[in-house]
Amino acid sequence: MSRNNAPTPDPAQPSTASSSGKPEVLFRERQWVPWYFWVLAAAVVAITTFTVGLNRNLWWHVIPAVLLGAIAVWVLLSWSSTVIRVERDGDGTRWLMVKDAQLPHDVVVRSIVVPKTARRSALGPQYDPASFLVTHAWLPEHAMMVLDDPEDPTPYWLLASKSPEELLDAFVPGQRQENS
Repeated sequence: MSRNNAPTPDPAQPSTASSSGKPEVLFRERQWVPWYFWVLAAAVVAITTFTVGLNRNLWWHVIPAVLLGAIAVWVLLSWSSTVIRVERDGDGTRWLMVKDAQLPHDVVVRSIVVPKTARRSALGPQYDPASFLVTHAWLPEHAMMVLDDPEDPTPYWLLASKSPEELLDAFVPGQRQENS
């Protein structure tokens, strides 16, 4: 089992996708916000509720607490909604799926893990606006996949991940370049 509670089968093994066409999940990662975001949100809700209800009756505490608490939970869950999946279909094609985007493995010509130390460069001076980007402040490492697809002008995908090595090994096994 990998750290993200999804089994990580050997990429060299033949596909075990069922004859019904259901793809085999090779990697799955939900990008939850860190625990301290929840603590901070609870503190903001409590302080705001106390401030609004100061020197007023009980309802001035209850109603803002419920409303602000619901808003805080909704915001944190929406920030945590990103799921990265790698699936292998019946014919052996591996697909990387993020939100509504899908990428087949055969258009990736190079892949690399972007470490925390290179994040600023990858998202700043070296960033190409035509690239596909999924990033979160709480995930400092990224996986970069350089594409060669004549039908798509996207030069590369840059995805934040808790375990970019596992992601690249599941999606394009044996292709990941080591950082020098």
